[in-house]
Amino acid sequence: MIPTSVISESLLYTPPSYLDPLPLAEMFPAARPLEVELGAGDGSFLAQWAAVHPERNFVGIERLLGRLRKIERKGRRGGLANLRLIRLEAAYTLEYLLPDAAISALHIYFPDPWPKKKHRRHRLINAGFPDIAARKLAPGGVVYLRTDDADYFAQMQEVFAGRADFKAVETPPGLSAVVTDFEREFNAQGILTRRAAYQVV
Repeated sequence: MIPTSVISESLLYTPPSYLDPLPLAEMFPAARPLEVELGAGDGSFLAQWAAVHPERNFVGIERLLGRLRKIERKGRRGGLANLRLIRLEAAYTLEYLLPDAAISALHIYFPDPWPKKKHRRHRLINAGFPDIAARKLAPGGVVYLRTDDADYFAQMQEVFAGRADFKAVETPPGLSAVVTDFEREFNAQGILTRRAAYQVV
């Protein structure tokens, strides 16, 4: 576990450029395997997972400043020196700012399902997503997905189906056990979490 001393400096990170890859060596005090959560929400997953894995670095991407500040408070209270937070749109950050072959795990949990057919083009997990993910993941890297939306889950499975560069793998029990506050609430209402994971081969 990382020491629980409160961190005084901000965990919010402002990229020096919005066109060039993030300078990971400048962002973290030590070089470690990198995990990224796209759409970090209130950080209830990210803060827990970063706390139990001090041997890894974590980046949380979230558009809403209020949510980022909430995650930062959790991270600073927990002494999470291995966590950085960036206020940006997830798809842009993944495609243009995260360095190629740098990510060991990509977490995408309960992304906006955009349920109306005319809006589905806005979904983060779309036909082009596996190509981008394959470029950004390190060898053996994994995309971990969760949603409560059956239609979106079918789309997630469809876009990875038949890809020679990915194989379906099980989500480790320890990872499945770390749930978001939102997930815990709807599970209590009997709404199931649908999970999938795909590893670069």
